[in-house]
Amino acid sequence: MIPRNCLARLAACAIWMMCFAGISGADTIVLKNGRRISALSVMTVGDKVQYETPSGTLMLPKSIVDHIESGGMPVNAASSLAMTQPPLAPLTFSDEEISQNTIRNDAVDRSFLGKLETDAASGRKNAQQAAALGHHVAAKFEMGRGEIDRAIDDERTALRFAPEEPPLLMNLAYMHLKRSEFRESLEYLERARRVAANDPEVPKLAGWAYYGLNKVDQAVAEWKQSLAIRADPEVEAALAKAERDKKEEESYKENESRHFTLRYSGAAEPELAREVLRTLEAHYEAISSELNFTTPEPVGVILYTREAFTDITNAPSWVGALNDGRLRVPVQGLASVTPELSRVLKHELTHSFVEQMTHAKAPTWVHEGIAQWMEGKRSDGNAAALLQIYDAKQGATLSQLESSWMHFTPSAVDFAYAWSLATIEAIAATNGIGDVVRILDHIAAGETTETAVQNVLRQNYEELTEFTADYLRKRYGR
Repeated sequence: MIPRNCLARLAACAIWMMCFAGISGADTIVLKNGRRISALSVMTVGDKVQYETPSGTLMLPKSIVDHIESGGMPVNAASSLAMTQPPLAPLTFSDEEISQNTIRNDAVDRSFLGKLETDAASGRKNAQQAAALGHHVAAKFEMGRGEIDRAIDDERTALRFAPEEPPLLMNLAYMHLKRSEFRESLEYLERARRVAANDPEVPKLAGWAYYGLNKVDQAVAEWKQSLAIRADPEVEAALAKAERDKKEEESYKENESRHFTLRYSGAAEPELAREVLRTLEAHYEAISSELNFTTPEPVGVILYTREAFTDITNAPSWVGALNDGRLRVPVQGLASVTPELSRVLKHELTHSFVEQMTHAKAPTWVHEGIAQWMEGKRSDGNAAALLQIYDAKQGATLSQLESSWMHFTPSAVDFAYAWSLATIEAIAATNGIGDVVRILDHIAAGETTETAVQNVLRQNYEELTEFTADYLRKRYGR
């Protein structure tokens, strides 16, 4: 562990050395570069050497330690330390060189980062900042490749060396937002706020975190604060949407369960709301078991009247429910959970799982195919029509089905849903749902969807389309 304020103590080394005045029988850590460090006590913890000083508990990598001398001579003056501790040269790498050396041959050079860490541990001038920069560069590179877990690890390491750097704190907060880990994101944003109170990016990101936690009031307040500092069209759009939600939901009642927070219109029956939560919990367990995933935060659910649903979402008439981070479901006129409502809830909840599993990278056809598969739909009623369209080469391709379908005509939407289901069904029915999960994992790692399909199934999009048509013929006939 790199101690906080280590750089400040090194910069004021005369004061730091005076802290040892009068200590007798101190242990001495002798580094491989010849430097000697006096300590109150020393112990080995795994691959680290932990030692106590008047300033607190510090650690060094065991790899840079030559040996430890117990009960050495008293350290009673700054001059005696000066004799045993030769001055360290400044780090010779510039910021540009650190960036260039961290990423080599399209990969993170871990040996170079190890050198930066060793320099930081040995007290070399500016070495803490250099190590922080190296790991930050690595994190940005990994984030660009979709390797979010590795990126988070490197950004956390960067923060060990520079614990109060706002860019590092906000970058880590953003990564947790991408994984829908909203509380973790807010923890780093609050740290950033303490050292960068006037940076508009802090309340901007905090607004998204609060919105993800279904705390619309706090999201509105954060985005207003961000806009008070700097105009931002993205924040303005988010604020307008959140204020519409806030206005609509002011009179809504609330309920919650283990995995859900629910708001519902006063026009809905309280018993319906409780039954919706029970149904959602059952669906949650089923989906979690199939996809081998649990959501890091509770899922928000809003039950609307049909009119309110249309006004809030601006969705086309063919949209029966919507998941834009929260499950928005019209339930007007219902007194209990019907089979149709249960199906809709499971469909929309599946979107939350896919969104979070892939860090919001899954294309529309994957989302809708899996959602229909999970709700229990199969292609028996559509197989003949789909094969006719396939043989006539009239249907949209998987590439064309990757982006939003909101502009599609009703007939194009019907085909899009049916073919997406058939594709996921063909994969799952042939090799099991595990192949679908592996495709999601590859997408989460930053691969394009076609590349993910190629790596898991050894098929490109064209081959997968032919595979799906063959499945429909064999399973359902013509």
